[in-house]
Amino acid sequence: MNIKPLHDKVLVKRVDEEEKTSGGIIIPDTAKEKPSEGIIEAVGNGFRAEDGKIIPMSVKTGDRVLFAKWSGTEIKVNGESRLIIKESDLLAIVE
Repeated sequence: MNIKPLHDKVLVKRVDEEEKTSGGIIIPDTAKEKPSEGIIEAVGNGFRAEDGKIIPMSVKTGDRVLFAKWSGTEIKVNGESRLIIKESDLLAIVE
């Protein structure tokens, strides 16, 4: 199944966090937080301004981004978890 986000939305796959701390302690699944970093898999056309013009997205497919912990809507694509997030809810691009 292919997902194409509409307007100013992006489809993001979360990036898994490390399972060990820097000291070598293994973190159990119950203590892990959902990662707030992901890779953009698809982007919408852009934001429609009041005058009807479309403002293009400032992110593109393949960008690694940071987002707020509880932002977006979680969906399943081919059995895998993805997020649909508004571009304005993205915090930064990781380079």
